[in-house]
Parts: sequence; C-alpha cells; structure tokens
Amino acid sequence: MLTVYIFCSQSSIKAQGDQILDGIGETGLIARYVFDNDQKDWSRNNLHAEIHGDAQFVEDDFFKKVISLKDGAYVSLPSNVLNGLESISVVGWIQPEDKTPGTYLFDFGKSDTSHFFLAPFGTANSAEFEAGIISGKTENVILKAPSAAIEKYPWAHIAVVIDVSSGRLTAFVNGVAIKSVENINMELEDVFDIETEGKNKLFIGKALDDSAKPLQAKLHDFRLYRVALNPDQVQRIFENAIRKNNAVVNERKEAEDNLPKFTEETPQLYNEYLVSVEDVKLQTTIGNLPRLPRHLPGKYQAGIKGPEVRVLWPAPEDNHSVAEKGVYTITGSVPGTDLKPVATVEVVDSPEENTPARKLESFELDEVSLKENQAGQKTKFIENRDKFIHTLAGTNPDSFLYMFRNAFGQPQPAGAEPLGVWDSQETKLRGHATGHYLTAIAQAYASTGYDPELQQNFSDKMEYMVNVLYELSQLSGKPSAKSSEYESDPNKIPAGPGTSQYSSDLSEEGIRTDYWNWGEGFISAYPPDQFIMLENGATYGGQENQVWAPYYTLHKILAGLMDVYEVSGNEKALRVAQGMGDWVHARLSQLPTETLINMWNRYIAGEFGGMNEAMARLYRITGEHSYLETARLFDNIKVFFGDASHSHGLAKNVDTFRGLHANQHIPQFVGALEMYRDSKDSEYFKVADNFWFKAMNDYMYSIGGVAGARNPANAECFVSQPGTLYQNGLSAGGQNETCATYNMLKLTRNLFLFEQRPELMDYYERGLYNHILASVAEDSPANTYHVPLRAGSIKRFGNPDMTGFTCCNGTALESSTKLQNTIYFRSFDNRELYVNLYVPSILNWKEKGIVIEQETNFPKEDHTSLKINGKGKFTLKLRIPGWAEKGFVLKVNGKPEKIAAEPGSYVSLDRKWKDGDLVELKIPFSFHLDPIMDQQNIASIFYGPVLLAAQEEGPRDNWRKIKLNAKDIGSSIKGNPEELTFEVDGVLLKPFYETYGRHSVYLDVSLE
Repeated sequence: MLTVYIFCSQSSIKAQGDQILDGIGETGLIARYVFDNDQKDWSRNNLHAEIHGDAQFVEDDFFKKVISLKDGAYVSLPSNVLNGLESISVVGWIQPEDKTPGTYLFDFGKSDTSHFFLAPFGTANSAEFEAGIISGKTENVILKAPSAAIEKYPWAHIAVVIDVSSGRLTAFVNGVAIKSVENINMELEDVFDIETEGKNKLFIGKALDDSAKPLQAKLHDFRLYRVALNPDQVQRIFENAIRKNNAVVNERKEAEDNLPKFTEETPQLYNEYLVSVEDVKLQTTIGNLPRLPRHLPGKYQAGIKGPEVRVLWPAPEDNHSVAEKGVYTITGSVPGTDLKPVATVEVVDSPEENTPARKLESFELDEVSLKENQAGQKTKFIENRDKFIHTLAGTNPDSFLYMFRNAFGQPQPAGAEPLGVWDSQETKLRGHATGHYLTAIAQAYASTGYDPELQQNFSDKMEYMVNVLYELSQLSGKPSAKSSEYESDPNKIPAGPGTSQYSSDLSEEGIRTDYWNWGEGFISAYPPDQFIMLENGATYGGQENQVWAPYYTLHKILAGLMDVYEVSGNEKALRVAQGMGDWVHARLSQLPTETLINMWNRYIAGEFGGMNEAMARLYRITGEHSYLETARLFDNIKVFFGDASHSHGLAKNVDTFRGLHANQHIPQFVGALEMYRDSKDSEYFKVADNFWFKAMNDYMYSIGGVAGARNPANAECFVSQPGTLYQNGLSAGGQNETCATYNMLKLTRNLFLFEQRPELMDYYERGLYNHILASVAEDSPANTYHVPLRAGSIKRFGNPDMTGFTCCNGTALESSTKLQNTIYFRSFDNRELYVNLYVPSILNWKEKGIVIEQETNFPKEDHTSLKINGKGKFTLKLRIPGWAEKGFVLKVNGKPEKIAAEPGSYVSLDRKWKDGDLVELKIPFSFHLDPIMDQQNIASIFYGPVLLAAQEEGPRDNWRKIKLNAKDIGSSIKGNPEELTFEVDGVLLKPFYETYGRHSVYLDVSLE
C-alpha cells in the first residue's frame, strides 16, 4: 500500500544528522545519504552505502557537492536497511543527464520478480514516469504519470512512500498531486525480506535486472524513512528546501493530523450514561502542588454500574498557585461530557518531612527459580528466558570487546567479529551493548544453577570480559611503549594527535588511540573526546563535532561491572568501576552548576542513563564518599527541582517532563530513588514518587508503556500535555520504547521496597505481562524496539542472533534473564514474605530455612497454591490485584479463611507455619476496559491482568468498531478462558504476549 511524491527546488541541503529533520522525528528516519563527499549514512544508524564503479563527487551550483553516476556506476545500501519496517518512504534529489527509458533511480527487493522500483523516465516498455511494486504473492501495482514531470534541468526532488495502512499510491510534482492508485492490498513481506539480513538487494542508480540500462544522473540527499510521510510532511520538506539553503532541523510542535477524529456527540463508553461526578476536597503544603485524584466516584443512569470517572485536570507548569497559605479551586473536565468537577485545595504550612524508610529486600536471583506450570508446560516466562539464555551462551565475548580493543589500538583475537547496528565502527554509542551483556551474563550465571554446564559457561564469559576490560583500563593515562609522554590527570586530556580539536570521529582512519593521554581509570569503547565535547556544548548528531550520549554508554558499562562483582565477587570488575568513577568525579566536580544543568538537559547528548544510580550504588559498595558526591552531580536540576534554588520541579509535584524524551529521563528517576536510599534526602524520594504517579496516570498506554508522541514529533517523547494520548500521542512512528518500560518496572519495584502500595504491583504486573513478555519473538530472542499500538499494527522484532543492538535490544537481554526477580520480597527482619506475582516458581528463603513452591497455570487459570517446606513463624502477604472485582477465596490446608480485603490490597496470614502447609488462593477473572484518557471510546480489553489484542487479517487505517453490553461487558465476549482465546463481534481476541501477526490493541468501543 503505497504513496509516491515528487518535487523540484533550487537550493542547497547540508548534512545535519540531528533528531528532527524538516519536522519529522528521528525515530522515523532509517538512513540519510547526503552524497556531498562520501557515501556515509548521516542518521544515527550508520548504515553506510557502498559505491560501485567510477562514480564522482563533483561541484554543483545548487548543492556545492553531489555524486555523479555515469558509465554504469551505482550505489548499494546494506541489506538490513529495510528490516523491521511497517511502511517506507524513499526521498531524494536527482538531476538527470540522460532521460532514456528503462533506467532506475532505485530498485529494492529480493529479486527482479519481487521488488519495489522507481523508473522516472519509464521502463523499457513505456516512456512514462513509473513506480512499481512487483510481487509473486499479490497483484502487481503500477503507477504511471507523464515523464515530463521530471525535466532534465533543474534538480527534481522525488519521494516514494509505501503506506501499508492506507493502501494508496500517489505521485506529487512540486507538491501537487498528479496521480493516485487506491485500495492496494499488500504487505511489505510480499516484496522484501524484512526480518533476515542479507536477503535484500538495494540499489540506487541500477535495476535488479542486470540487463537494464544504468542511470546517468547527479544525486543528492537520499533518505529512507520507516514511516509513511503524509502530504503535509512532503509539502514541508519541499517548502523548507525552497526557502532555506539547509535542511530545517526543529522540534515541530503540532500533531500529525492522521488519526480519526470524533465529534463531541460521540458516546465515550460509560460517560454516555454519566449523570454527575463528585467534587473533591484535599490539602497540600506550601510550595507543593496537590496530587489530584485522576478518578472520582460518579452517578450513572439506566441502572448502569460504571467505573470511577476519569477526570482531566489542568497541568500547571510551576507552583505559584500554592506559594502561600489559603484555599483555591481547580476545575476539571470529563471527556465526552460537559461535567466540570471541582477540586477545592487548602494550602497549609509545611510539616516536617515524612518520607518512608526502605522496609523490604528482594531475593537474589539464585534464590528464586522458575518452574513449569501445573500442566507440565513451559510458561511464557520460561520460554522467553530460555530463548535468551541459550542464545547468550553461544555468543562470543570478543564481539562485545571488539570496539574496546579498537579504541585502545589493540589487536583483535583470531575470529573476532564486531557487532553491528549501534556498536559498529563509526557509531558514537558503541560499547553500550557490552554493558547490557555484562549484566545479562551475570544474571544468567546467577539464574542457571539448574544447569551446571550453562552456569560455567557464563562464569567463564564473565571472567574473560572483566580480564580484558581490566587490562585495557590499566593502560589509560599511564606510560606506554608507544609514547614517552602521557597524561594521567583526567582534567588535562589533550586533543588527539595532530589536531587542536576534540572530535567524535570513530572511523578507522580518524579514531584516536593515544590511550596514554586519556587520564587514569578511563575505560570505554571510544576515546574520551565525547565526554569533553559534551562539557563544551556539543549537541547530539552524526557530525564529528557532535556526540551521542557518552554517559549513557558509561552507565551501562559501570552497571554491568558491578553486577558481575556482586554475583561473583570479581575484584577486578570492582576496580575497573572504581577507576571510571574516579575519572568521572575528577571531571564533573570541576564544572559549574550551570554547565551541569545545560549538559543534562541537552536532548540525547546529555542522556546519562542511570549514572546517578550507578555512582550511588558504587558508593554503597565501597563506602567511598566521593562517589555519592559524583552521583549528586548527575541531578537533573531543571527537571527534579525547577532551578538551582529548588523552587519547583518534580520535588514540588510540578510536571516538568512533558514533551521530553522518555527514556532519557526515566532512568534519572530510578537514580533519584537510589540517591534517597543512600543520602536520606527526602526531595529525591518525592521526585521519583511524583514522576511515577504522573507517568502511570497521565502518559501510560494500556500495555504499560509510555511515550509515543506525535506532538512533539518524536515517537520517543512524552506527549506535550499530560492526559492527551489521543490528541497528541499514538505516533505513526510507534509507541512505547521497550527499554522505557524496562526502566519503569525498575522504578516501580524499587518504590515498592519503600512503600508497599498495591497499585505499584498492579502496574508492574501490567507492564511485565503486556509489554516485556510481549516484546519477544515467537521462535527466537529477537525483540521489539518501539511497540506500535495503532489499528492493524504489527510488532517488528530485531537482533535474533545478538549481533547488533539498539537500546531496547540491550535491555531485553537484562529483562529476560531476571524474570523471577519480583515474584517475592521479604522484610528486612524476615518476618514478612510478600507474594507479588502468581508465577510457577520455587523460593529458597535461606534466612528462614524454608522453601516455598508455587504451583499455578496463571494467567490461564485464576488460582494458585503455595506449599511451605520447612517451618517457622512469619506473615505471608498475598496480593489481591486491583482488577479482582469478583473477590477472592483463600484456603489454608483446605479450610477457608474468612478475611476481608478490597481489590488492590494485600491479605495477611500471620502464623507459625508447619512443613507441608498449603495455601490456596482463587481470584476470579473478569473483563474490563482500559480507555485512553482523553478519548474513552478508544479502549483496550483486559481479562484479569491480560491485555487481549484483536487479531487482524491485514493493515487498517481506522479503529475496529465493536459493541458491548453496558451492564455486563463480559456477556458480549465468548471464548475459552483456559486458553485465553475469545471472540467479540466475530473478531478473535488473544493475549498480546501471544500475538505475532497484525493486531489492534485499541478498539472503538460502544456500549448498548
């Protein structure tokens, strides 16, 4: 399903490599070849092209420098450029020097019988402009337009878009539509291999058919997008190019206008029957914005028993309304109604700070093991774990050390092969996957006591990795046989040899390897330049004067080293981490506060992952106070505290993260909580807790993920205003970075260790089952980056062989090697045991000398049992989920226990337990809806904790409509609870974690 656009201009374009290009978010950009002096990809993906034949870079009046293809010269792109696509847009400038029919601007596909091409002057059989999709699986699609659309001069800008969801092929010239083909029915899989590397042939200036004539033309700024550019975006690219002499880089604020709109009269679920909603009164303290309830009791008509009513409240950008004592009111709104509930807020004096102490501890990974369910079947937990464990066991550590050796100018062992994607030669984030790998093999080592051979495999990998990293770290800032001069002081690092400028050039020719000048303790997969450039104001991008999140990479490495140390006691791992901690402290402790504020608020460049968490953790391990000081230097003061005076910010409950990059900031809040643990500074707890409350209530999609904005135009950002996922979210570029949910779950479990609020575990369960478990491919450990949630979407999985990592491929290694880490918690005094998740497992509670075996088929059945092996006195605390609206049944040794508990609570059994005691818990499931907060007829269906996705036969460009009984939605849904397969209005519903084809997570639901 396709769209083609063409247009002309006479201006120059400059390579930028930035996050927003012509108002289109970077996440939509696959690759960009400027062709002004080389064939490099200027996107962050480093998918560099290859030139074949005698192509020349020549001077040009319009673009200064362009590539000229003559005499059979052409350009090929890496075969994995088209992997994991949902749609595709191809954009480029052409100045033809020969208009002979049968020449191709590009030809992409598996073969000349399965390909997508553009022949701007026609094929051998036609002299018309022609774009085509040829496939052996579906009907071929051909669009023809007059070839006069592209003159020999001047330059013409051509864009070709495959829009799978709309089923349309359109051609534009100079922003004006000249041709459309409607109702195209095809999938990209029909033309390309979008899962496997090496299967596609991607040519610019040449046809896949070797007998076709070669293109004679000049080319410039050739781009590929993974999204279908809409007419407004096409027009914007065209107009920006005409108006300016460089590509426009900005952060476009207005939303893409490409979702179905609903009138004010459109019924919005239960709000159609809503008569009134209660007002609310609450207190807050001076300076702190009140935490307004997002749901209030409502009164419904016609005997409808509806849920509590979602209320949308104004979201202040500062806290001036609570600057002094008094009373004020806030007026909210209810979507789809004219009801205006009022919150009356009393502002009172600030009492003494009262934030919680840490009460619980998690069990070590080797104390909890996953087991098969009661039917003897592997659970989804075991399936996903085994995919990762077994593939990890077969990895070569030298691949993960390749770029470290490269940075230090050391020889590679025989057979060593570099990783790809974001760990390739010129990628400025290289080394990030190595940190994830260290954590994953440490967790795999701790978790594989059931298989001594596997455990030894991971033990050997840990030791080898640490030994090499230790040896390299000992080279930094010390005398070398290669130089009589060296620099041990991290603050006196000179520029690279032969230059006075710091540079992020990591090419084989340009990378500096003078490690003796890097300061003692330094370790990374690239030289220290990016850290220094960040301090001096460098922004994020692909140029040699730009950087890509150097502290993000460092956090992964430090965390991995500490994970290895804590599971194995490897002292070298700790010494490497300490050396880098000392290096970071030496540099950051010299910087003014304003410089730090500027650094940590620079988009992506200043993304530091969880460096605050890592440094606080290093302090806790070593007792060295300078590490805690360094952790504090990573405070994102603007977001946390508003300003250096701590006048507002999240610590005062002000939403300071709207519109920001989600996963740039979520780990910072994990770190804030770690700072609270180690410093006892209550502001840090409030920062983390306030963020969690807002993220969960105002920015969360039904799978538990956050981000996915189309306003701002970046799929990795929070939406511009809280509570507006429909108005400003559901980006065409996808939603919910999987690594963002990884970090949300990490923050959630850590908060629970301080405050045992059941809603924390309700969220944890949601994100774990419906995003993390759902992010893994059916037959391999390939996993998702962005998870698309629009109608008729399909999950795309990458990195099946662990050879090329994005950020989400990295956190997937960690998530799937620690799936057991939150099932059980214990109190510090071992008097309480929390059972948070109902997963078949065995707990070895060493401190109590007790083994607890949990048997269940959950969530394919609604009950679980826990057998006590051993004896002792403790309180067993069992979670009653918030979705448990039908109550619960609790038995001990077959006898019912009469204990009252509300949904969203823990029920307590305090007794002296005997060997063989059996606890049985039944929690009947029911169906419930989870609507989008600002357009509630667009909703997801849950069965208990399980998100059910509608299984679609093909792509869609509108929401699937279904009708449910308003008094009992479950009566409209039929199916098999034991298999979790259901049907509504003739549509099959399955768990999202068992969905691998096209799906609709959100439906247009009406009640009757």
